[in-house]
Amino acid sequence: MDVPLPHLDRPFDYLVPAGLADVAVPGVRVKVRFAGQLVDGWLLERIDASAHGGRLAYLEKVVSPEPVLASEVAGLARAVADRYAGNLADVLRLAVPPRHARVEKEPRTVPDPAGTDSAGTGPAGTDRAGTDRAGTDRAGTEPAGTDRAGTEPGGTGPGGGAAVAPRRTVPDPRGWRDYPAGPAYLTALADGRAPRAVWSALAGEDWAARYADAVAATLAGGRGALVVVADARDLDRLDAALTALLGPGQHVTLSAALGPARRYRAFLAVRRGDVPVVIGTRAAMFAPVARLGLVAIWDDGDDLHAEPRAPYPHAREVLLTRARLGEAAALVGGWTRTAEGQLLVETGWAREVVADRATLRARTPAIAPTGDDPQLARDPGAATARLPSLAWTTARDTLRADAPVLVQVPRRGYLPSVSCADCRTPARCPHCAGPLALPAADAPPACRWCGRVAAAYACPQCGGRRLRAAVTGARRTAEELGRAFPGVPVRTSGRDEVLTDVPAGAGLVVATPGAEPVAEGGYGAVLLLDSWALLTRADLRAGEETLRRWLSAAALARPAPAGGKVVVVADGALAPVQALLRWDPGWFAARELAERRELGFPPAVKMASVTGGADAVADLLAQARLPDGAEVLGPVPADQDRERMLVRVPRSRAAALAEALHTAAGARSARRAADPVRLQVDPLSLF
Repeated sequence: MDVPLPHLDRPFDYLVPAGLADVAVPGVRVKVRFAGQLVDGWLLERIDASAHGGRLAYLEKVVSPEPVLASEVAGLARAVADRYAGNLADVLRLAVPPRHARVEKEPRTVPDPAGTDSAGTGPAGTDRAGTDRAGTDRAGTEPAGTDRAGTEPGGTGPGGGAAVAPRRTVPDPRGWRDYPAGPAYLTALADGRAPRAVWSALAGEDWAARYADAVAATLAGGRGALVVVADARDLDRLDAALTALLGPGQHVTLSAALGPARRYRAFLAVRRGDVPVVIGTRAAMFAPVARLGLVAIWDDGDDLHAEPRAPYPHAREVLLTRARLGEAAALVGGWTRTAEGQLLVETGWAREVVADRATLRARTPAIAPTGDDPQLARDPGAATARLPSLAWTTARDTLRADAPVLVQVPRRGYLPSVSCADCRTPARCPHCAGPLALPAADAPPACRWCGRVAAAYACPQCGGRRLRAAVTGARRTAEELGRAFPGVPVRTSGRDEVLTDVPAGAGLVVATPGAEPVAEGGYGAVLLLDSWALLTRADLRAGEETLRRWLSAAALARPAPAGGKVVVVADGALAPVQALLRWDPGWFAARELAERRELGFPPAVKMASVTGGADAVADLLAQARLPDGAEVLGPVPADQDRERMLVRVPRSRAAALAEALHTAAGARSARRAADPVRLQVDPLSLF
C-alpha cells in the first residue's frame, strides 16, 4: 500500500472479487480499504490461498488494467528499500511515474520491425504472470534475462509486442580501440555475457558515442539497455549519439523534465516492450527494460545522481543492484573515478578499462600548475594572484591564435561573498546572519539566505561601511577579463544561462563547473581558477570532487600536439593536481580509497546518518538493535536546531545496520512518535 509508515512496510492480503478477476493482474494499481480509509496500492501477486488466519477484505477497485509495475522492478524496489533502510512505498513512487489516464487510452503505436517492435499478439495491458502474489519477488530464481511477465529470450513483453530488438550486426569498436580492453568488452556484450567495467575516458573523448557503441553491442546480443546520465545536457548529447548510430525511434528518454504526459508515454512504451533502450536522468534508474542486458552510468561522481527524496538512493547503487539481481552487464564511466568505482575494481567486481600511456600522452593537453617552484621563481606573486602571469600569457597567446579560451570559476554570481574592507570580517545579514553578496556592480548587498537588502550595512566589529570581495563569482570574473582583454568577446555559462556549445574562435568563455560548453575543435586553453574554493571545502569528497570538475573542463581542450593547454592555479605538489597533470584518476582514486580505509570512512565502511531532534534521535538509537561492531559517532549540529548522529559498521554488516534502523523507525511509527527522524544510508556528505 502507498502508506509511508515504516511499521506498515509489508504486503497485505486481499480477496479479489469475481468481477475484477480478469483485470486484477500483478503490476496494476488498485485501491483498498485500510483502517477505514480508501488508499492506493499495488497488486504484487495472485495466489490461491492466504496464510493470514483472519478475515480478508476485498479489493475495492482496479484503478487501471495497465500492469505498470514489472515484477523485476518490484523486486529491485524491495532490495533498494532494504539497502537504504526505507519503505517500499517510497521507492515505488520513484520507480513508477504518476498515472496519466489520457495517455493510457491513446492508440498504441507499434514501431516497424526494423526498429524495436513487431506486431503484437496479445491484448494490450495483459500480463502473463496472473497467478503470482505481490510482495514476494522471486528475482534470481529464473534464468538470467527472463521476466515475470512471461518474457523469455526472443519472447514478448506485457503488451504483446517484441520485448527487444532483433539481433543486429556487432558494431565497429571505433573509439574503444584506444583502450586495450575496450573491444573485448563490446564483444562480450554482443555475445550476451555480463561484463562489468569501470571506464576512465581519455581527454577529448566522445563519451556519448562510446556509450552508444555499448548499447548497440547489447542489442546485437538480443537484450535491452539502460543508461543514466546526470543532467539534461548530457542526455541531449547521448540522445543524439544513439539516434545517429541506431536511427530514430530505437530508444526513449525518461526524465522528470519531460512533463507528466510525455514521461508516462515513454514509460508505457518501455513497459509494453515497444523499445529496448532507455536513457535518462536518475528518474530512469528503475525503468522496466525487458531482458535488461546492460546498465550504464556516466559521471557517477556528480551529486545529481543522488535522489533527494526518501530513501535517498544513488543511481549508481540502484543500477549495480540491477546488474547483480538480473545478471546484466555494467558500465561505470567518467573523466574521473570515484572511490566507489575504485572499490569495484579492487574487489574484482568490475574490470578497469583504461588507455595505455602512449595513447594517453597523445590525447592529453599540456597541463601546468602555477604554484610549483619554477613558476614561483618567475612570478613570485603567483602564490596569491588570482590570475598569475602563466595563466594570463596562456590566454593571451591562445586568443592571438584565434582559438577559444575556457575559464572555469567554481562560484556563480558576481560577488557571492563579501567582507568588511577595513577589518576583513565576513559580512553577515543583520536579520538572519546569512552571508551577504553583491548581485551586480551597481547593486546593494543582499542576503543569500533571506533575500533582504542590506543597503545601510555597517560592520559590527569596526563600524566600517566599505565592502570588499571575499569570493569572486563567474560574472565578476567575466567583467575583469573583459577589461584585461579589450575587444575580445566574453561569454558566460552558468545557472542563469547554460551554453551547449560555442563556435571556433569564440573568444573567452567563463563557466561554472558542469556548465562548460563544448567548443568546435576544442579549446585552445583552459584556465582553472580559484582552486582554493574547491580544495578547502569541509567535505570528505573535496579532493575527489575537485579533480572531477577539473578533468571535466580539461577534457574539452585540444590535445597537446594540436596546441591545447591547461593551466591550474594551484600548487603542483597537491595530490589532485598531480592526478590532473598525469591524467591518472585511477591513481588518485586508489590513494583516496586507501586513506578512507585507514580512517574508517565510506566506501571502505558503511555509514548511516540519523538526523532529527535530540530526543528523537536518542530514542531511535536506543531502540535499534545495532549489529556487533557498530560505532555511534556524534552528535553534531544539523540545520533547523536538529542534531545528527552517525553509525559506522564494517561493509559486511551493512544489511544488518539497515534492518536495525528500519525496525527502530517502525517501532517509533507504530506508537506514533511525534518528532520525525531522517535516516540516510551512505549519505554524500558526512559534515
